[in-house]
Amino acid sequence: MDEDALIAANAAYYRAFATRDIAAMEALWAEEGATCVHPGWPALVSRAAVIASYRDIFRNPAQEPLTARDERALIDDAGGRVFCVEEIGSGLLLATNWFRLIDGRWRLLHHQASPLAAVKPPPPEAKRSFH
Repeated sequence: MDEDALIAANAAYYRAFATRDIAAMEALWAEEGATCVHPGWPALVSRAAVIASYRDIFRNPAQEPLTARDERALIDDAGGRVFCVEEIGSGLLLATNWFRLIDGRWRLLHHQASPLAAVKPPPPEAKRSFH
């Protein structure tokens, strides 16, 4: 269970999203147990519902580009999870992508993204006056 392969599968998800490639997106998702929670959407519980949601998103001409950064992978007996920050327009989302190794390939079981508050810089130190 190679972390590099898991990160590559996660990158393939974002590449499919960026290029609006529904065939590539379909190839990433597991045949059974697929679930997804897009920001502000109800839970989608079936591969058919998940794939239909991406078809709708890809058809939306106003859909802003999506990129991912700060990937962090975790592999255990339950599979592999990748946590990352998604940048879409001027917003930030925290995403979890949960994969399972199926027939030697990481397949996506669950995607969830939710708004992430921008990290505020620490307040400047108060100037001290020494008289």
